[in-house]
Amino acid sequence: MSSIVLSASVRQNLLSLQSTATLLATTQNDLATGNKVNSALDNPTNYFTAQSLNNRSSDISNLLDSIGNGVQVLQAANTGITSLQSLVDSAKSIANQVLQSPVGYSTKSNVTSATVTGATSTNLLNFAQGQLTGAAVKNDNTGTAAAITGSTLLSGTAGTGSNDLATGLTTADSLVVNGVTFGFVAGTSSSGTSIGIGDTVAHLLSTVDAAAGVTSSISGGAITFSAAGSTSGVTIGGSAAALTDLGFTATGNGLEGETLSIAATGGGTATAITFGVLSGQVATLNQLNTALAANNLQATVDSSGHINISTTNDAASSTIGAITGTATAASQAFNGLTAAASVADPNSQSQRAGLVAQYNNVLSQINSTAQDASFNGVNLLNGDTLKLVFDETGKSTLSITGVTFNTTGLGLSTLTAGTDFLDNSSANSVLTTLNTASTTLRSEASTLGSNLSIVQIREDFNKNLINVLQTGSSNLTLADTNELAADSQALSTRQSIAVQALSLANQSQASVLQLLR
Repeated sequence: MSSIVLSASVRQNLLSLQSTATLLATTQNDLATGNKVNSALDNPTNYFTAQSLNNRSSDISNLLDSIGNGVQVLQAANTGITSLQSLVDSAKSIANQVLQSPVGYSTKSNVTSATVTGATSTNLLNFAQGQLTGAAVKNDNTGTAAAITGSTLLSGTAGTGSNDLATGLTTADSLVVNGVTFGFVAGTSSSGTSIGIGDTVAHLLSTVDAAAGVTSSISGGAITFSAAGSTSGVTIGGSAAALTDLGFTATGNGLEGETLSIAATGGGTATAITFGVLSGQVATLNQLNTALAANNLQATVDSSGHINISTTNDAASSTIGAITGTATAASQAFNGLTAAASVADPNSQSQRAGLVAQYNNVLSQINSTAQDASFNGVNLLNGDTLKLVFDETGKSTLSITGVTFNTTGLGLSTLTAGTDFLDNSSANSVLTTLNTASTTLRSEASTLGSNLSIVQIREDFNKNLINVLQTGSSNLTLADTNELAADSQALSTRQSIAVQALSLANQSQASVLQLLR
């Protein structure tokens, strides 16, 4: 082989043909793979950069499955909350049926007062009216009785012919009008809460009117006090001598000025009532019912003047609390009253017991639904926590803390027949709890929705990022097939020409050798 000598022309053509063959092989390989960079030898920078981009793209792609599972976990929890909300609404419906059912008691706890003479719905007081009557006018020295007039003196001089009223009055006596105590003093002038024994009836009345807030009048020899600006009257009291000497007579067992207290009933607010016409006091049936409402009580008055107080439907199962106050004293309308327990209606209570069973069945479904709202072993409604990783470094994460939405977590508890749903109060209490549970579910649904939106946004972001990375890698390594096809064609032509050139060079060398022979 070492004895073969090639001319420069042949050598040049062989090198050209070898180079063309190499380029053609490379071009055909690029066309076959679609890449212009197939190894680090082709372009180290592009090759390793593209490899890095592809590796990151692969890592992020591997996270997509986990993120997709996270989306399904959130979807499962959201589906569970929707079902739980429907079950809570069903429980509300059952509780509302209790409110629409007949009262569970044939007789509710109640008390009835003694007759309050003349009491009506617009005037419960029938206060004891006091009157100065003609009979109280003392005979003068002629033995002739005289009618009371405004100028008549409370005390006159016997034998002078004056009309002497209540000559037996002393400074030890007293008169009480609407709770205001008036004392008698020597002299002929009345002022404030002091009544001058020698004063005129007109001045006495104006003094009492101003201090006790009443209106007085004189008609037919009789003086009557009544509440100012009202058809109601006033309470009259004081020393027995004063009442006798002034000619006052009390009528009826009026409630004016009396107090009535009823202890808390059925979870209500204890009642404290003062009967009267002043601000904050009770004089009418409407005012009485307003005062009783907060204690789950209501009142009625019959034509005979009996005031009946009973529990409302909301507290039909309860017994009226202890009754105290001055209105319960001896001879008073509410003396000695103690309410008996309510009497249950068997049919109604049986119906309510059935509603209790339905309610408990719904709660059982709430527990099983919360338990089943899982995906791939993760249940955000049963206290599990979901952690999602969004990037290949593990630095971009989202942790979603689950809740416990069984009946205990929602603040719901099973009911007991014969104890619960007995009256409207227990049903309303259950409804309050259910409304709170409903609010809790809605709040958590909003939280889950927000987290689901975040996860879906990050999932879409990762998909787009993978596309960006893969595109960047392709730009560095993928070949232009049109360009490679043209190069391949050109190299094939070049190779063909090189073969012909080599053949000619060979023939030329052979001809020269032939001549030398």
